[in-house]
Amino acid sequence: MSASTSQLDLLKTFTKVVADTGDFESMRQFHPQDATTNPSLIYQATQKPEYRYLLDKALTDRLNSSLPKAAQIEDIIDHVLVAFGLEILSIVPGRVSTETDARLSFDTEGTIAKARQLIALYEASGVSRSRILIKIASTWEGIKAAEVLEKEGIRCNLTLLFSLTQAIACAEAGVQLISPFVGRIYDWFKAANKRDYVGAEDPGVQSVTTIYNYYKKFGYKTEVMGASFRNLGEITELAGCDLLTISPDLLAKLAASNEPLKRKLDPAVAQTLDLQKVTLDEKTFRYLLNDDAMATEKTDEGIRKFAVDIIKLEQFIAGLL
Repeated sequence: MSASTSQLDLLKTFTKVVADTGDFESMRQFHPQDATTNPSLIYQATQKPEYRYLLDKALTDRLNSSLPKAAQIEDIIDHVLVAFGLEILSIVPGRVSTETDARLSFDTEGTIAKARQLIALYEASGVSRSRILIKIASTWEGIKAAEVLEKEGIRCNLTLLFSLTQAIACAEAGVQLISPFVGRIYDWFKAANKRDYVGAEDPGVQSVTTIYNYYKKFGYKTEVMGASFRNLGEITELAGCDLLTISPDLLAKLAASNEPLKRKLDPAVAQTLDLQKVTLDEKTFRYLLNDDAMATEKTDEGIRKFAVDIIKLEQFIAGLL
């Protein structure tokens, strides 16, 4: 690598870079491997004139007065989510993550049905399910839904993940990928302890490092994708993680920086660690998650916030019908 190589280019040599956005232009600019969206990002994108055509097309194509209004709105939202996903897949070479309704987070059968519906829409548009990750909250019910879906070849991205307990349950369920939320863990500890954290002492960085090392030590195939970053330091401390999903503003900072970047996470190092394997059943999972105040609070808060944004999208679409 030359002296002028950016941190973004260096990061791409040992970590898959994923764009955390609904903005197509930033994907074209930074050339990520994959992209992730969530209800908040999609709602924000639908408010921008340059993406209105996707919403207008879904409204035109799916207007069906024979359906009850609530069912009609749900159908339109599914098509909007997939429309964004299809556009993203025309830009990135890899996969797109499309999120299920957060209100299904404690509904295993409902989550399975919604995932199958989204995959059916993608496949009807000629896209292989191998390029789609269905995002599901890391509740016990969500993990059990993912276990069923993975056996059908529907790959899942377990999101709103804040603890090793959730990560182990996901790996045992054969989940394709998990998204531990670095920045939200940092937020909780910063507020709780009234102090800042920098670099390797950041609790979010430590959480993802622990999960990564556990997976590599015990040979789990589940991919670890650090998410929800607050600063560049969190990203550079996790260089070497399987994937990192990064917002456009932080991608821009990485692209503009020529500072050195070293690999911090390494499967060979993980193999040398003395770690104990944990066995989880439902009772143990629920107890350990409940015993972790941060993970419990941030999982619940994340579900509530994503539910609010899907409701905003519903209300916005209802106003257009």
